[in-house]
Parts: sequence; structure tokens; C-alpha cells
Amino acid sequence: MDTIKLFAPATVANLSCGFDVLGCCLDGVGDEMIISKNSEQKLRITKITGQDLPLEVNANVAGVSAKALLAELGEKQGFDIEIKKNIKAGSGIGSSAASATGAVYGINKLLGEPFTTNELIKFAMEGERLASGNAHADNVAPALLGGFSLVKSYEPLEIISLPSLPELRMLILHPLIELKTKDSRSIIKQNVELKKAISQWGNLAALVSALYTQDYELLGRSLKDEIIEPVRSILIPYFDDLKALASANGALGFGISGSGPSVFALCKGDGVAEKVKSEFQEFYQDKNIDFDLHLSKINSEGIKIIN
Repeated sequence: MDTIKLFAPATVANLSCGFDVLGCCLDGVGDEMIISKNSEQKLRITKITGQDLPLEVNANVAGVSAKALLAELGEKQGFDIEIKKNIKAGSGIGSSAASATGAVYGINKLLGEPFTTNELIKFAMEGERLASGNAHADNVAPALLGGFSLVKSYEPLEIISLPSLPELRMLILHPLIELKTKDSRSIIKQNVELKKAISQWGNLAALVSALYTQDYELLGRSLKDEIIEPVRSILIPYFDDLKALASANGALGFGISGSGPSVFALCKGDGVAEKVKSEFQEFYQDKNIDFDLHLSKINSEGIKIIN
């Protein structure tokens, strides 16, 4: 096999109570990538459509991640990477993670899979380091593994796949303003009150329990963020109004997707999800801000080969 075509999915990181350690994979929203071997022993990004992003390997998350993988193997084989960006950069739904995971997954496949999918996470994290200044795994892990992922530790890196719930629906509202992850991270306080930390630990533990016990109500009560949301939400237009709308219309929970500006409403069932989507659409359409809405199931498969 000399060429591979991939679907690299969007992801939602943090999920309110799990800053930098929790994320899930979306269905039907993602980038397409074509990766091919070349005979020139060079790594090249040959084409990007959909977004204005650098072709320079060292300035692109796909290039940096691929370089990390090839360096570990001491591999001289060259590759050409083509990216169709359907996830807008700076959207908060894992645009950089999609490019990074697509690059390492595709090259690994073309080389005969010297690494397991789990082992690819550390290489994709190097792309995240370029994008945000921080090599976090809460987008790249679910993009590669599918479903929900929990980062148990970074040193050593240990990722746990969590079960999903069949009726979960994720509604994403993306206000079309760019909010760079580096900027969004820069306003976060580095020290946390013990009282708030205790509350956050309790919510994260309860969320994990809810996924294992299929307790939708407990899941909803766990989607609370005492630490990051109070600071970051001021950067997102009409955040409090949307949160109130989601709650009033039956969403399990509402929060910031990744670093923003996208927000998510997690719902049980198509009926509630469609109702919240309709309310969001009606609310936002006269606010003079362009926006996208995505409604998705949880993608249990993760990144995949397509024809």
C-alpha cells in the first residue's frame, strides 16, 4: 500500500470537569487526508484546502507530528500529505488534533504498523505542542481511539478508554470568531483554591462512574467546571444565555468545547438535541455573528480509512 485516505474526526476536550484529561470523539465532523509514499526521502505537505494554513512541515501540526514518528523509527521513507480541512482552525473542536492524528495514523499504516494506535498518541501530542504551547492529549487520544478518553497521567503517558452511552448526542455551536488556543490558555490561573479543586475532582470521578453505570442524570450533574469556565467564558459571546437555554430545554449539560469559542450541549436522545439545536439557532441568528451548528453522536471508532 502506497497511498491511504483517512477521515480524521473532530473532538470535544475537557467536557467541563476534565481540563486537559478528558475528551470525546465526534461523528460526521472531521477532516479528510490523503497520505502517499514518495521516492525522494522527504516529508512534504503538498496541499491544504479549506483553510489558510502553512505548507512548511515545521510550521504545521501534521508535519511536526509525522516528523516525531519518523525520527523515533529512524525512517528515511518520504511521504506527501494532503489535507482537506473541514474543521476550522481555532474552533475549539480539535482542528489541530485532527491533522496531527491523521498524519501519524496514515504514515503508521503505510509503514506496516510499527506502532499500536495507543502508541501514536505521543507523536500527535507534538502537533498540539506546536499549536498551543502544550502537549496535551485530550483531543488526540479520542480522535485516535474513539469514544471517551481519560488521560490518567502524562508522565508516564497513560490513556484509559471509557465507555460511551448509546443515546448521547453532542450539539456544538461554533461562533465564527477565532480564538487561538495559546491565547485562551494564557488567561488561566496557575493556582487553584483547594475548595474548587475538591469539587472538580468529585465531578470528574462522578462523570466516569456515570459512563460505566449508564446513568444519564449523574452524567448531567457532573458536567460542572469550577476552575476554567469562569475565566474562559468571558471570551465567548452570549455564553450565559446559551447555558440557560440549554438547561431550560432539557440538555444534560453545557460547557466550553476545548479552548473555545465553540460550546457544547450534551443531550440524551435525538428529540432533546434537536430542540436545543432549534433554540440555539433561533437565538443566535439575529446576533450579527456567523455561526455553525453540528449535531453528532459519539463516534466510538475514531479515525478511519475511507475510499
